[in-house]
Amino acid sequence: MYRLSSVARVLSLLLFVSAVSMLGACSSESNDTNDNAQPAERVQAEIGYMPILPDAPLFVGLENGDIAEAGIDTKLVSFQNGPAMVQALLGGQLDIAYFGIGPTMVARGKGADIKVVASNIIEQISFVALGNLAPYFENGDPATAFARFEKDNGRKAKISTFPVGSVPQTVLAYWLDKQLGVEDDAIDVVYQGASQVQQALLTHAVDGAAILEPVVSIVKNRLDEARVVAHGEAMFPGQPGAVLAVRAEFIDAHPEIVQKLVAAHVAATEQLKAGDEAAIDAVHKYVGGGRLPREVVAEAVAQSADSFVADPNRIIDGTRRMRDFQQATGTLGADTDIDALFETRFYDALGSSESDSQP
Repeated sequence: MYRLSSVARVLSLLLFVSAVSMLGACSSESNDTNDNAQPAERVQAEIGYMPILPDAPLFVGLENGDIAEAGIDTKLVSFQNGPAMVQALLGGQLDIAYFGIGPTMVARGKGADIKVVASNIIEQISFVALGNLAPYFENGDPATAFARFEKDNGRKAKISTFPVGSVPQTVLAYWLDKQLGVEDDAIDVVYQGASQVQQALLTHAVDGAAILEPVVSIVKNRLDEARVVAHGEAMFPGQPGAVLAVRAEFIDAHPEIVQKLVAAHVAATEQLKAGDEAAIDAVHKYVGGGRLPREVVAEAVAQSADSFVADPNRIIDGTRRMRDFQQATGTLGADTDIDALFETRFYDALGSSESDSQP
């Protein structure tokens, strides 16, 4: 019995040692695996934007965490207008910019090596006329509305819009020239930032404005007399609007992060088009500094649902037409190579089935 017991003990000891060795090997292998795993790349990026509806995909991506999950630690810089963002880009600021295609072309033409990787919105500009001007569009030929207003009132209509070279200003000029066939001196134009345009309308300091959401919805909600007398497609068919632009240097250094950023942008666009409640909350937080009534923001998002477009391919031809018009009117000095301005490979790589992919 003693001999069998001793043998059993020896066998048990050997089995125990073997088991411990195997566990140690597994643990070592697991540690090696963890040690060799590459952490997801993270990079800090300075992002310029305007607190306006066309930059809504940024706000959605920030709030739902998709931009953070793309590996970007954001440093946000808010601007009141596109020209200020152009100066920031030329001064070496901003890795990523959400702004109008007009200022984007200006920045590129002046030497900022930036690429448009996605579109934000199209046909975003509307012309809002107040009570003293609106009847001239509602009764009679719109092409003669400003002339008839001047004759009856003894002055030209005063119209507010964004600074020269911006998308709203360009669309206003295009509408006057190409759609109405009137001279640009048929009106007196006041160039302002978004909040100033809104205030000018609400205080009747101007007779109308070429402006975007949510200013359109705000003014219509507060002033019963306000009328949208021309929508985006009537002012500049297929007009490109705000875009997502990235420095070429950032793209070269972090292509995988840019790919994830564009994917987040497409997802945010789909949320906006669908009127997602969380997306509306995100827009409400940023647009107007979070001071606007949520129902006004929801209305602005709903009114813009068909205009939210992420596909950069959709706006290339419209951008070329806008460039040609701006050069003809002298608001775009340097020539801009439109093909070099766009970098569509990140969007194209998604094989996106989003509803805006069809012309």
